Amino acid sequence: MALSWLQRAELALFAAAFLCGAVAAAALTRTQGSFSGSCPLYGVVSLNRSSLALSRPSAPSLCYFVAGASGLLALYCLLLLLFWVYSSCIEDSHRGRIGLRVALAISAIAIFLVLVSACVLRFGTSSLCKSITSLNATISCSEAQKIPWTPPGTALQFYSNLHNAENSSWVNLVLWCMVLVLQVVQWKSEASPYPPLESGDSEWSSETDALFGPRLSHS
Repeated sequence: MALSWLQRAELALFAAAFLCGAVAAAALTRTQGSFSGSCPLYGVVSLNRSSLALSRPSAPSLCYFVAGASGLLALYCLLLLLFWVYSSCIEDSHRGRIGLRVALAISAIAIFLVLVSACVLRFGTSSLCKSITSLNATISCSEAQKIPWTPPGTALQFYSNLHNAENSSWVNLVLWCMVLVLQVVQWKSEASPYPPLESGDSEWSSETDALFGPRLSHS
């Protein structure tokens, strides 16, 4: 069965949400790896002669939570895309009211997780940058990427990665909110005794024939 335009729009949003979630998870994982597994969010930086060092990192579980939530939601979007592509091409599948209830619940949970992740990235990065600039060794976090860190090779492009992860999370939040709105619209249309007609429905053809006359077939 062909997907409605609401479902096609929903799948397009899921594709974008997959990309945003994957970028956020990869960027934060790369940043944590550059600090040898330590989580720099809300961390405290100290000055060791002419180099910087992450003296008090946050618990690794904080970064694991943010990266894990983003990664799992991205995986969910990918699996959902594959399922609906398969269903629309191979099977005659339709999402009923129970399926919509589950989808609405998952979207609400996803919005909460993405909001928490985005806030942790925003305030965690801000706290880290305040710790760096308070040392008077650099004027900004982006400039701190050019200063040597201890041990050597630490904090490679850490601010760029955290900035990308944060931006991706905020965009992801907007996308999930739009998904929820589309699902609510579908829920209301399912509950309506007169669902909107599609262009391929027989009722649609009867209405258009009554208004404009029957269409002539061309051989």
